[in-house]
Amino acid sequence: MRRAELEVTGFNEIVGILRRADTIRLGLHDAPYPYVVPLSFAFEARDGRIALYFHGASEGLKHELLARDPHVCAEADIFHGCREMPGGIITVYESFIGFGQCARIYGDEAAHGIDLLLERCGFAGYAYDAAALERTGVYRITLERFTGKRRQV
Repeated sequence: MRRAELEVTGFNEIVGILRRADTIRLGLHDAPYPYVVPLSFAFEARDGRIALYFHGASEGLKHELLARDPHVCAEADIFHGCREMPGGIITVYESFIGFGQCARIYGDEAAHGIDLLLERCGFAGYAYDAAALERTGVYRITLERFTGKRRQV
């Protein structure tokens, strides 16, 4: 990272950024341009590892691109506003970026992912129709590396 003084290195601090963020942007390989899509998400963090979960249709561009190449980049950020400082205006923010592989998950793993998503949305324990889960694409991103960045005043 070019600005080492802005890097967030503590695992719990990075997890805190994810906890406060409400959207991830998922970067996928496409040609001739990358494809980036905003998603609601949930995550698990343990033993220094992070897994992200999201859901979506079982068809469409995102689904096709993931089937072709599972390597993804996930980004989340929290904008805290702009401040005037000596020498100019700065943006106050926290951000997360991670790289890993994404896979569609099924059965109990998919149910677990949906449960995490529902809990994050404030609907822990929500009784959903199992048939709806069968029609829903549930995905897990296993992050291989990640970092955080923060500018505070």
